[in-house]
Amino acid sequence: MSAGYILVLYYSRHGATAEMARQIARGVEQGGLEARLRTVPPVSTECEAVAPTIPSEGAPYASLDDLKGCAGLALGSPTRFGNMAAPLKYFLDGTLGLWLTGELVGKPAGVFTSTSSLHGGQETTLLSMLLPLLHHGMLVTGLPYSESALLDTQGGGTPYGASHHAGADGKRALDPHETALCRALGLRLARTAHRLEDRAHG
Repeated sequence: MSAGYILVLYYSRHGATAEMARQIARGVEQGGLEARLRTVPPVSTECEAVAPTIPSEGAPYASLDDLKGCAGLALGSPTRFGNMAAPLKYFLDGTLGLWLTGELVGKPAGVFTSTSSLHGGQETTLLSMLLPLLHHGMLVTGLPYSESALLDTQGGGTPYGASHHAGADGKRALDPHETALCRALGLRLARTAHRLEDRAHG
């Protein structure tokens, strides 16, 4: 029986987090599952500013059904003062219905982030994204130190999730270690989802 798909849900302003999402999706597919890439629309303090219902490029906007039906979740955001970006927080704040029905309980989840500075809040941003997932009862996968890139990286990479140092202009490409850790996170999510599915039907 198929474990379904891993939802790779992210917000990206300048493209770095979106590229991480694509690398995580490759890891998911390497693990034998579909990766469903989804983003969220921007939010604004201007009440009249409304995002189009379909983004002009990139992944489609996520729906609650995407989240409800997933076998696992990879959640990504650039850092905003050591926290997740407002558009992603806004989307998560709208998941009360899924929390009430326990739709995400027991599903594996991992997080990823991109920052402009090397010490710009990568770990606190990752932890901020884990909080609502723990409230939903999801199982945090993280990245173990058995991943050699975690020991060798000179850029991003943490045990809390994949990360990337994008540089002050946001244009620094993922280095080989950051790429390897993104793919490792996706692969870990897929393998964990498979194991949970096997146990449920074993």
